[in-house]
Amino acid sequence: MSEHAASGRPLRTLVYSDDSDTRASVLLALGKRPHPDLPELDYLECATEPAVISAMDAGDIDLVILDGEAVPAGGMGIARQLKDEIYRCPPILVITGRPQDAWLATWSRADAAVPHPIDPLRFAEVVNQMIRTRLSGAAGAPAQTR
Repeated sequence: MSEHAASGRPLRTLVYSDDSDTRASVLLALGKRPHPDLPELDYLECATEPAVISAMDAGDIDLVILDGEAVPAGGMGIARQLKDEIYRCPPILVITGRPQDAWLATWSRADAAVPHPIDPLRFAEVVNQMIRTRLSGAAGAPAQTR
């Protein structure tokens, strides 16, 4: 079992969007604990690309949720950069503008994609699966350096 399950430490979850309503939708969809069998989530909200890069450089992020429609830096470009530059990058979920944009998430190397508007049930289901994969060790340890 992971250190999180054993220690009870919340999973540090970075949520990026330039739109505060989108960030609020993510937090509302997931809540403090998206599933009773999983650890709590501790959120770090970022509104700019430099804030995301700074947080990732600081390390200890377990899950990354990026708004693909954010401006001026979209989440898909940031996802690709993080996957290219961070050894054992934490899992990344990209929120796409529409379901047809899922192929772009493949380019970005995101681990999963969900479309706007956020469907809370589907969103929580995808995040729960990502967390389970993370805790099983399949996705590696929290990112520490770029």
